[in-house]
Amino acid sequence: MPVTLEEIARDLRCPLPPGAGAGLVTGVAADSRAVRPGTLWFALPGRQNHGLDFEEQARRRGAVAVVSDRPARTLPTLVTAAPRAALGPLAARLHGHPSRHLPVFGVTGTNGKTSTTYLLDAGLAGAGIPSGLLGGIVARTPARSEPATRTTPEADVIARHLARCRADGARAAVLEVSSHGLTEHRVDGTHFACAAFTGLARDHLDHHGSMERYFAAKAALFDPARSERAVIAVDDAWGLRLAGQVRLPTVTCGTTPGTAADWRATDIRAELTGTRFRAHGPGGSFPVRLRLLGTHQARNALTALAVLAGAGIDPEAAAAGMAELGVVPGRLERVDAGQDFLAFVDYAHNEDGQRAVLAWARSRTAGRLIVVIGATGDRDAGKRAALGRTAAHRADLVVVTDESPERESASELRHQVLAGAAGGETVEIADRAAAIRHAIAAARPGDLVLLAGRGADTVQRYATATRHFDDRAELAAALAEHRPQLSGPAAIRTGDGSSPERRPA
Repeated sequence: MPVTLEEIARDLRCPLPPGAGAGLVTGVAADSRAVRPGTLWFALPGRQNHGLDFEEQARRRGAVAVVSDRPARTLPTLVTAAPRAALGPLAARLHGHPSRHLPVFGVTGTNGKTSTTYLLDAGLAGAGIPSGLLGGIVARTPARSEPATRTTPEADVIARHLARCRADGARAAVLEVSSHGLTEHRVDGTHFACAAFTGLARDHLDHHGSMERYFAAKAALFDPARSERAVIAVDDAWGLRLAGQVRLPTVTCGTTPGTAADWRATDIRAELTGTRFRAHGPGGSFPVRLRLLGTHQARNALTALAVLAGAGIDPEAAAAGMAELGVVPGRLERVDAGQDFLAFVDYAHNEDGQRAVLAWARSRTAGRLIVVIGATGDRDAGKRAALGRTAAHRADLVVVTDESPERESASELRHQVLAGAAGGETVEIADRAAAIRHAIAAARPGDLVLLAGRGADTVQRYATATRHFDDRAELAAALAEHRPQLSGPAAIRTGDGSSPERRPA
């Protein structure tokens, strides 16, 4: 749905720059590599770089003009103080406002966003509703799939994805919504049929500065101008607070015994074969069986059921679809080479997530619990010692290694985690592959080895250098080396021991 530069300048309340002409804009992009002839490029300010650093690339690729907070050198520039805030509404307009024609379910919270979106997607499939999914792991429509690069991408990517979902036959879409995505206007222009909140715990304070501002960022999703209704997990004080202040039709859910909520989970059983519980909702109660591992998945599934039930979907049909979900990549993902101990990869990267995963791991082994952890650089420094402390409290051996140091000193990051783990049995091994092999070599029959912190991430970053590193592949290789007498390659397995099911691209 093309629009003229003159119209855009009028909407932004800025003058049409000399040389811009009255040409049609057929697309927008915040990444200069995505510019095509007819594209209006948004050069956004960033923490390390400014979009205008890539002006020449955008010009060569055919940008008709640029929107930025300062003039470009060669491209006609629509100068506005808040270019990010302008991107989402314009992208939605150019793509025909797809979220007005497609119910979009958004999920926010510190932990559980990815699992809840996968469960929503599976629940929709169980009800016979084709859907799209966009989050930190994958961007998927009913007809195509590609890896994602960040939890909530820029607004132009979201609008384009939702338009593709419509074109590919989706009748609903599911979106992970991060606090960064909210503060940086990435979901501006997206209308949500329902917004879900999974809980809040310390994380991302490098970006927000305080838990109050972090909470305020999450709460912004539950504005009547943005979302039609809300589903809020009230197992923590932040959820209770949010439920008490939102001005949307709200349904609450809880898994903690004694919690008063519209949807409740009881009789939770988290085993090596999966997770079972009984769901109690406004229409009655019914059993739910998941192949996903961990007690925390009961809360994620209950939240997803409440979202779908509120959309008029039979919750028991949705639960049947969720039962078919074999794995959420990097979330208690089992790697098996026939070894006589258990081995898992998980994304637990903050104290709250770590407590949940380690409590489950501790309950699943009569032997020792061996944990490989680290800390990501350029993130909240206050949680690093807590990561070490929580691991040392639950585990018998903690192997401290590198995650992605980013621009920080890798050795200093390890030192901060080790300081928190003081008093427990620890070993420091900088190279992550060597650390994984050390953990495998230390494992005895009946033990459980857990690689925590990276999950399905496949890139390790050291300042300006990057390398491919997949914990799951490295763990499989280490197991194969450690058990050479076993036949066949190591396999990544789901909770019930079968291979993960993947939807076709």
